[in-house]
Amino acid sequence: MSTNKSLKKLLKGYQIFRDKYAHGDQSIMHYLSRNGQQPKTMVVACCDSRVDPALILQCNPGDLFVVRNVANIVPPYEKDEAHHGTSAALEFGICYLHVEHLILLGHSQCGGIQALLKHDVLGQDDFITNWVTLIKTKGAKPKTIDECAKQALHQSRQNCLTFPWIKERIEQGTLAIHLWFFDIKTGQIFTYSEEKETYQPLTA
Repeated sequence: MSTNKSLKKLLKGYQIFRDKYAHGDQSIMHYLSRNGQQPKTMVVACCDSRVDPALILQCNPGDLFVVRNVANIVPPYEKDEAHHGTSAALEFGICYLHVEHLILLGHSQCGGIQALLKHDVLGQDDFITNWVTLIKTKGAKPKTIDECAKQALHQSRQNCLTFPWIKERIEQGTLAIHLWFFDIKTGQIFTYSEEKETYQPLTA
């Protein structure tokens, strides 16, 4: 697809968005402008263009508070002078928006996980390897990218518990963490079952 065609597709989509969500005093965007955002769910997702949480879950504007980064990683709590974009988003969503659900959304064929397992696949690498090495693979090396991506979700959940205001809300029962894995080929989400200790299809 040429650059012009790509841009035209975006502009067409923008017009559809305006027609559906922004026209009239009773529109969703007018309501959100008047009342502010009040999402009940936050999602930590990957930057991968195939894995858009709002599209996958068919949400309206205002339904989800989303932060996306390479390999959907939640870093450990570090209160220092460095810049912590994902941690800042977590703080805003949990402490100021008071979301009730935190979904960690991993996916198949993740390029960030591939970079973790195979550093030599990268040409330009100022930041990527350093970022994905936040994921520490324990025990036997994962056999596949998808297996490692699922392990990474568990580590991100453990990292969540290092944030005092996340841990406090979980203990109080006002916040729940969900581990979801999206299979790109089938378009299906699998959710981790604590009881069965395995991922199983997400059902309505």
